Amino acid sequence: MHISPAHKEDIPALVKLLNGAYRGEGSKQGWTTEADMVAGDLRTDEANMNELMQMPGAIFLKYSNERNEIEGCVFLHKRQGKLYLGMLSVSPALQTKGIGKQIMAAAELYARSQGCRAVFMRVISIRHELMAWYERQGYYKTGEIQPFDDTKFGTAKQPIEFVVLQKDL
Repeated sequence: MHISPAHKEDIPALVKLLNGAYRGEGSKQGWTTEADMVAGDLRTDEANMNELMQMPGAIFLKYSNERNEIEGCVFLHKRQGKLYLGMLSVSPALQTKGIGKQIMAAAELYARSQGCRAVFMRVISIRHELMAWYERQGYYKTGEIQPFDDTKFGTAKQPIEFVVLQKDL
């Protein structure tokens, strides 16, 4: 298995992975689905991914198997001395096999290499099992709450917001 920076040619596979892990019926195979909380089958599209990849200080890391198929990924963006972590995804059929932990470790290593003092993320407020998983990885709730804004990538099916979690490095 190999974790490396993703490139523009990886965008179609990343879009398929992200949409499959977060939304739609297939995402319900895994435990990180948002399908019951957010309406819409898209978590992202190629234009959005291209835009994210071009942001200064941003990178996607991809987890590839021995056949060079992308099975996991994470978006990282350096902001004011901290690293934002988003879109952490593992193929639903492969979740609970330790891939997410490996990607998290690579993200934290990357953060340190960039001189970041912390890694932070936003988690949907009703994702208690997901927040508990991050807390077991050393993340804590900062007390900051951010609104969940409906976008072309989803409309909330119930009142939700984001809880900001952080891990100091």
